[in-house]
Amino acid sequence: MPDRIGSTDPEGVDHGWVLQITFVLTIVGGAPVVALVSLGATLPTWSDKALFAVRAGAVVWFLTAVGVYLYARQQQ
Repeated sequence: MPDRIGSTDPEGVDHGWVLQITFVLTIVGGAPVVALVSLGATLPTWSDKALFAVRAGAVVWFLTAVGVYLYARQQQ
């Protein structure tokens, strides 16, 4: 086994953890939310569907990231 190159001891919020948890929660919880919201939208073409998914997904990703960051900050 190779020697360890380094380790970290972050002060404050561990941003790597926040990014990983945000990714997982957005996929697991956000994808169904975007799918449900899309049921009420008129999306006649594939480009409309893709743009809707990107816009709605961005909002879900941002809200999830803020929530996870605030949770991590509170748990310190």
